[in-house]
Amino acid sequence: MEHPATTSRPSGPPPTAAWTLPGIGLLKGLAVTATNMIQSYYRKDRMTTVQYPEERATISPNFRNFPFLVYDGSDAMAGMRCTACSICENECPPQCIYIVLDRDENGKSLKRPKVFDIDVSVCMNCGICAEVCPFDSIYMDGEYELSTSDRFGDLLFNKQRLARSTDYHAQLRPLEAAEVAARRKADEEKKLAAQAAKEAKAKADKEAKEKAAKEQAAAE
Repeated sequence: MEHPATTSRPSGPPPTAAWTLPGIGLLKGLAVTATNMIQSYYRKDRMTTVQYPEERATISPNFRNFPFLVYDGSDAMAGMRCTACSICENECPPQCIYIVLDRDENGKSLKRPKVFDIDVSVCMNCGICAEVCPFDSIYMDGEYELSTSDRFGDLLFNKQRLARSTDYHAQLRPLEAAEVAARRKADEEKKLAAQAAKEAKAKADKEAKEKAAKEQAAAE
């Protein structure tokens, strides 16, 4: 019976690692630290210290704090995108959103919030309200200076306090705002085209009926 070939091993003691000066790794690390410290005085990308509050660090577009409500045009209350559908209120994990639908004197829905409050002392900045909103009306803000001596009154934001213009949204998150604006414009153009087609069809049907009536009257 033949045995499988065995792997040959080199004879002699295993090779030893090259000898190094004790503490050389520590010296290299200190050299990197010293280089970064010196460059922080003359290289802009190394100047990480900001003279707050006179200077403000640039907020990342991915930073999120408490929500805000977007409105179109110059009138915050008239141009508010929110329709008071209450989806964000129902999906909010800490239940910090309170919405009341606005109605006319006959009780008909006006598709806008009469009351829209967010208790930011309870809000956990999860962003779920912004994710589930189907009307592009609520997004997470980048404002972080919200300290106040009134723990309850000043931390309950109403719709006037939450309202932010589309320009504010574009400045805060330009890519997201541009994408939303393009999508809303495409949807609006689609609605206008559908309305124009509906009106043209109604006009054609009306003309066809009038023509048929005239032909019938002439035949009689």
